[in-house]
Amino acid sequence: MAEKTDIVKGTSLWKDAWRRLLKNKLATFGMCVMALMTLLVVFGPMVLSWMFGITPSAVPEDAALLKSLPPSGTNIMGTDELGRDLFARVLQGGRISLMVGVISTIVSLVVGVSYGAISGYLGGRIDNVMMRIVDIFYAIPYILIVIVLLEVFKGENTPSIITSLSEAFGGSGPLNQIFLLFFALGLVSWLTMARVVRGQVLSLKNQEFVLAAKATGVSTLGIIFKHIVPNTLGPVIVYATLTIPSVMLTEAFLSYLGMGVQAPYASWGSLAADGIKNIAIFPWQLIFPGVTMALTLFSLNFMGDGLRDALDPQTRKF
Repeated sequence: MAEKTDIVKGTSLWKDAWRRLLKNKLATFGMCVMALMTLLVVFGPMVLSWMFGITPSAVPEDAALLKSLPPSGTNIMGTDELGRDLFARVLQGGRISLMVGVISTIVSLVVGVSYGAISGYLGGRIDNVMMRIVDIFYAIPYILIVIVLLEVFKGENTPSIITSLSEAFGGSGPLNQIFLLFFALGLVSWLTMARVVRGQVLSLKNQEFVLAAKATGVSTLGIIFKHIVPNTLGPVIVYATLTIPSVMLTEAFLSYLGMGVQAPYASWGSLAADGIKNIAIFPWQLIFPGVTMALTLFSLNFMGDGLRDALDPQTRKF
């Protein structure tokens, strides 16, 4: 009788990376926190409005007498100086902060991946010129570029595509500012992404599968975006995860300067900026938005570090 042999099932890079990611306790903690935070900011305001009649912009009739109330059973994070529920405003602010981080990162991905892939694949003088352009932008403080873009394109100079988007969502001036943030932050966050992708493309463009695609008559753009770019997804995903907290911090800084999200909307940055004004009298106005934002940023960084270790074939810590 033939002896039974154990069949070892193969595994893909992504399955192996997922297994190692789950063994990283900090990365798992970050994923759980981000999953919970996403559920809260997406569905929390609707649940509060439906069950308790609490909305982020609701001002009580006796607000002039109550002013800011400390945390209690009715308002678990207290209220702001206008009597608005701070928990509802933190959830609304989280929705906008995460949107700014995610959408701006998507913009930077589209621009940076396309730019870096084309530069790395074409090489030669074209690559040299394209990378010198990146160096020029690197020489200018990126926050200055964002401020200039926000100032140039505000008001009547707002691009029509941004105006159309805000009108589609039922907004006008303040919502235009949010979409301008998406646009401005995305356009300055792509530089490092372009360099990361370019380095990956330089190491891949002479591989056998690229030569085979050339031999079968695939176009240059087809080779770049159908064959090479998918093989750079590991580093791209890792860097995108680390870009989101960086963009959120930039938005918070702009809100502190008064150039970020405008009333009646709020972000964690604008809430923290408002809380700083009253920190000596009403500290909870700063503590809760600040702690919530810090926890989210730590979680995103833990996820990014965990993904980097899990997708690196040279890493065997887990």
